[in-house]
Amino acid sequence: MASGMDIQALWLTFRLAGTTTLLLLILAVPLAWWIAQGKGLARALTQTVVALPLVLPPTVLGFYLLVMLGPLTAPGRLLTRLIGHPLAFSFSGLVIGSMIYSLPFAVQPLVAGFQGVGREYLEAAAGLGVEPAVTFRQVILPMSQGAVVAAAVLTFTHTVGEFGVVLMLGGNIPGATRTLSISLFDQVQDAQYAAANHTALVLVVIAVAALLLVYSGMIPRSLRGNDVL
Repeated sequence: MASGMDIQALWLTFRLAGTTTLLLLILAVPLAWWIAQGKGLARALTQTVVALPLVLPPTVLGFYLLVMLGPLTAPGRLLTRLIGHPLAFSFSGLVIGSMIYSLPFAVQPLVAGFQGVGREYLEAAAGLGVEPAVTFRQVILPMSQGAVVAAAVLTFTHTVGEFGVVLMLGGNIPGATRTLSISLFDQVQDAQYAAANHTALVLVVIAVAALLLVYSGMIPRSLRGNDVL
């Protein structure tokens, strides 16, 4: 502890947020591109599932993830056999829960960015015989870098501030599942208000710094592409 700050929880929070952001961007980029390409029932259903964490209470999502990843269900037992331990109440389980909970914060900015790219660029590339995968990598992604930055920032900061899903799925295990938000809850329960203030200020600073990174021009214009925030 330093000035009331749980350094172990701070490190675990950054590790969780960084891991979640990296893995979620890998998943969200192709998913958002598929959603941005058109309409239809399948896309509408996909967007509904993606947006569910925005309206569901985090404890509801955490409860069902706890049940699904626990030893009482077939998927939970299968995963336990595959990796050798239950995913519930583990860092790996927190990563899965965080990816699901932060999914809309990664996908929605990317969809907006991809939809902002003019169709004429796609048509020109197709007319030149360029493969779709090459067009996406060399044209769409560079023109949507602002969306990628926004998705990364929102995913990271949203994961840093998680509470309900983390508490339900991971519990409160020091060094394994106790994040800053859980540490803050513990400090308030123990009436350690000075320490709680330090922890809360760190969370506020992280959120403000992340948003300033996007809004203030600290990211070079060449990296922001189509601004979506």
